[in-house]
Amino acid sequence: MDYRAAKQFILTKLRDELSNRLVYHGLHHTLDVLKMAAELCDSEGVSDRDTVLVKTAALFHDAGFVKNKHAGHEAEGCLLVQETLPKFGYKPADIDCICSMIMSTKIPQSPRTLLEEILCDADLDYLGRDDFFAIGETLFEELQSYSLIQDEQSWNRLQVSFLSAHRFHTRTNKMLREPVKRRYLEDLNDLVATYA
Repeated sequence: MDYRAAKQFILTKLRDELSNRLVYHGLHHTLDVLKMAAELCDSEGVSDRDTVLVKTAALFHDAGFVKNKHAGHEAEGCLLVQETLPKFGYKPADIDCICSMIMSTKIPQSPRTLLEEILCDADLDYLGRDDFFAIGETLFEELQSYSLIQDEQSWNRLQVSFLSAHRFHTRTNKMLREPVKRRYLEDLNDLVATYA
């Protein structure tokens, strides 16, 4: 597996082809998920080889957004993985594993293996971090630009619903991120309670 070449390929593609309307699902999000996935692999004791697979999945997990649509971007990303990664020496079993990780991030998340749990937690890591509200604001802005949400009250109600249903999967994020996320949920519940 030539991870470095695959990384270079996908980062260039994302930089060149992602819409500037993707203020949440931009290149910066992919790089954040990559960083968090690597940290989670380390803290969860994942082997070097499996870490490369997780990092590859992190790099490609939102590549389907080059088609500039939200619905079905995971499946589009898998098509790109299947088309591209054989050229970089990834075997069919590696590609299947990477696609399973990517598909598990589809909301509602459905991870079945530790590697899938790691990618899912890395993808939504910000839900339990200090930058939650700042990152959430970019998602709100993006959803509005695609006419997927109406106004701030709708957004805050959606966040309450989303955070209530969301669960972290890895031992690491259950410990580090879940308590912080619960505080944000309480704050948002208090805010939504003020709406008429």
